[in-house]
Amino acid sequence: MQQYLSTLEKSWYELHRHYQFSEPQRTFNKLIAAYSEKQRAYHTIQHLYECLVLVETIRSELNDSNAVALALWFHDAVYDPQAKDNELKSAELFERYLAQDLQIDGIQKIKRWIAATQKHALTDELDLQFLLDIDLSILAASAERFAEYEQQIQQEYAWVDPDVYSIKRIEVLTHFYQIEPLYQTEYFQQNFEHSAKNNLGNVINV
Repeated sequence: MQQYLSTLEKSWYELHRHYQFSEPQRTFNKLIAAYSEKQRAYHTIQHLYECLVLVETIRSELNDSNAVALALWFHDAVYDPQAKDNELKSAELFERYLAQDLQIDGIQKIKRWIAATQKHALTDELDLQFLLDIDLSILAASAERFAEYEQQIQQEYAWVDPDVYSIKRIEVLTHFYQIEPLYQTEYFQQNFEHSAKNNLGNVINV
């Protein structure tokens, strides 16, 4: 937990230096509290940390790395495993917290990006492609982390009948396995695609 928090705080205050948030500490505290809610097992500060660390490694590939990082900060800020509008509510929360700190076009762009993490539709917008690929980077994690991820998702859906969950989960993972290519950017296709397909194939037994 602590190793995540120090990195996250550094990331947040780098964004603050760029955007000059009006209430940086208050907003940071609220976001950390949101990602620490008890209904979460995967969509936590661990996931946020993993996403933001990845941004640092590909910063030179991005047109607006600060906007991508800020969108990631808010992309799962609202998370109820039983709801279908988490991404839209997260986008609205972003606007509510930071509307006074960013230009209107920046607000609208990042809101659109956050909402796009719901369906992961194909786009020709490079930064959004990277944002969506980062959000799915867990699929290419080490075998140990991927197994932990599967347990975390199952924990978030503990309210679903176990037999139903197993069927639905295989359907979701099969869908990802069958997408060609899974990732939208050339960078992720070259560096993450093979590992992701291996992880997915091992779970769905292909």
